[in-house]
Amino acid sequence: MTDHNLKPETKSFLERAHGHFIDGSWSNGPGDRIEVFNPATGSVIASTAAGGPGDVDQAVASARRAFAKSDWAGMMPSTRGKLLWRIADLIEANGAQLAELEFLNNGKARDMVAQRDVPAAADVFRYFAGWATKIYGKTATVSRPHLHAYTLKEPVGVAGLIIPWNFPLLMAAWKLAPALAAGCSCILKPAEETPLTALRLVELIREAGVPSGVVNLVTGYGHVVGAALAAHNGVDKVAFTGSTEVGKLIVKAAAGNLKKLSLELGGKSPTIILPDADINAAKAAAAGSIFFNAGQVCAAGSRLFVHKSIFEDVVGAVAERAKAIRVGAGDEPGTEMGPLISKKHLERVDGYVRGGIGQGAEALAGGGRLDREGYFFKPTVLVGTAPHMQVVQEEIFGPVLVTDSFDDLDEIAAKANDSIYGLSAAIWTQNLKAAHTLARKLQAGSILVNAGGGLDPNLPFGGYKQSGWGREFGEDGLELYLQTKSVVIGG
Repeated sequence: MTDHNLKPETKSFLERAHGHFIDGSWSNGPGDRIEVFNPATGSVIASTAAGGPGDVDQAVASARRAFAKSDWAGMMPSTRGKLLWRIADLIEANGAQLAELEFLNNGKARDMVAQRDVPAAADVFRYFAGWATKIYGKTATVSRPHLHAYTLKEPVGVAGLIIPWNFPLLMAAWKLAPALAAGCSCILKPAEETPLTALRLVELIREAGVPSGVVNLVTGYGHVVGAALAAHNGVDKVAFTGSTEVGKLIVKAAAGNLKKLSLELGGKSPTIILPDADINAAKAAAAGSIFFNAGQVCAAGSRLFVHKSIFEDVVGAVAERAKAIRVGAGDEPGTEMGPLISKKHLERVDGYVRGGIGQGAEALAGGGRLDREGYFFKPTVLVGTAPHMQVVQEEIFGPVLVTDSFDDLDEIAAKANDSIYGLSAAIWTQNLKAAHTLARKLQAGSILVNAGGGLDPNLPFGGYKQSGWGREFGEDGLELYLQTKSVVIGG
């Protein structure tokens, strides 16, 4: 493995034989090992245990014991909030190591992880730390005045948290923070491709003082460990972020005990640029939305719709920006876009693009793999696409932008909604009436108007249609881990 000028503690961490974290201690389990790769080089950097149903059984039993003891769910809410705040402090204190593990394992630029992902993960824990003291029911006036009625908000129980590989540390925070604030016990299942920051995070959670059994972690393949977790009768709720195809499998697996589900799934999000927009800002945002994190973002703006009067100007500029993006490893100076996560995913993205070109699309920029070691794909802009093409309809999850033009608001609303997905959408216009009109017409969970990003812990995030069930963040995100009990007292 290349040294990468790593901190001694990072090197030591990578050299361990990583296993499962169950009931406050580490266990390798009896199974095989899974090699963990650096996608920028294709080299092995670590290994983890390939867990199985037996490991899931142990983790669920640990979480159930912890929940029954109420050392966490019954803790003073202010104390629980302080511990979540302590986790955030430890994330920041260990931010340099977490950034090194993330860039090696995921491929994104080390500076970007240090400046964005690590602080954002800490912010999520701090945000939900504040909610720990604000979980309460309500009194209710009922039809018979001699009765006293009220509601209680209680933790749902044991939560299985299944996270993806595109933002490993941040997605772990997204799931763990609200679950812990609500008083749940958890089993975290990281993606087999990117387990390293999750492994380090559970150590920090233990260091913060969270009782044993409240947070458990099982590594392994999704079709084995994830499937066992989704089907387990000892799990009360599953939260999953990943593909729509896997989300549907989880729905079927969860039917056994009708466990609660929240699913943040795929997207094919439109960026819409009207002729009166701030064109320079819109061009930059359109490129940033699809090429950020090599397009491996569920809410990436992978479909670009531009008014026909400015189509050639805007799309041409986005293509020139694509050609200028510095693609490289996460620790190379000036890297703007890193590799795709794996050889398998590289071949998948390449297959989509070759298929689109074979059906008549033209690559104004990119269109193929980068000629170097690792799993790199060129930032790609396609024109001449048609609605029936797979590159237009299906989530590619790579740095591939498809483009089309439009004449009026009704036409663009219909084109933008012509998708099984409905996660997010971006509108660029100076016309306030047009912005409001389109925002109401678009079938998406998040609408950004003249804005990039838009994710904030206080703002609910989730999708319409096959982009998922439920919302992350905000009070809506907390509610996913709570259930309501009605109490009626007679005289």
